[in-house]
Amino acid sequence: MTNKLLRRSGPPLLAVVLLLVIWELYVKVYQVQAWLLPAPTAIIREALSNWPRVQMHTLATLEIALLGFFLGTAVGLVLAIVLHSLAPLRQALYPLLILSQNIPIIALAPLLVVWFGFGVLPKVLIIALMCFFPILIAALQGLDYPDGAMLDYMRMIGAKPAQIFLKLELPNSLPHVFSGLKVAATYSMMGAVISEWLGAQQGLGVYMRLAASSFRTDRVFVSIFVIVALSLLFFASIVYLERNLIRWNSRREGN
Repeated sequence: MTNKLLRRSGPPLLAVVLLLVIWELYVKVYQVQAWLLPAPTAIIREALSNWPRVQMHTLATLEIALLGFFLGTAVGLVLAIVLHSLAPLRQALYPLLILSQNIPIIALAPLLVVWFGFGVLPKVLIIALMCFFPILIAALQGLDYPDGAMLDYMRMIGAKPAQIFLKLELPNSLPHVFSGLKVAATYSMMGAVISEWLGAQQGLGVYMRLAASSFRTDRVFVSIFVIVALSLLFFASIVYLERNLIRWNSRREGN
């Protein structure tokens, strides 16, 4: 298990280390101004020296990202089950759902602020709107295409639609659902930062905006690194859950 993990993570980690070394050398050799492009070591020093403040903003962003992710997941899964079960409703709503994704979230966000104020709710709704669609599409894909031979067998033995759904279609959709969750996990962090740009008192989006306005590029990069780290951690957590909850899935990566 450890050797497999090292084989998978070794090349990406090596590439990241090499990139950081090249970055550091470039800044030192060409004496690039810190406000233009700080060195990685300067970014790390800034993160460590200002960690209590960075931690406060990180926890605020993580809180709304998780709330929006869970809300988007719940809405996406419930809507997928409803549309899968009711074909006429699916024919009516599916095109509208696709059209809704063509509305720029940055244009919709101010409306949510007008309707719901500057509290947590509009921020959570922005994240949920970004997360629910990939989960909806992935879940529908899994529910629509169960194993054909098993479906014929269950129908032959007289299984009811509810039994087919619970015993075949729902389990079959889980790998697809987890694929949607992985996409939504990365969207949740991006959505959290976007929502904080539109009006918040704390969060990485606020920290980044204030740093950019004062030309503290090192703090902007601190925010970027923290956001990337949280996104990777979120993604890895879902991969871990997938591997432990659907061990029977022969299509799982690595088998």
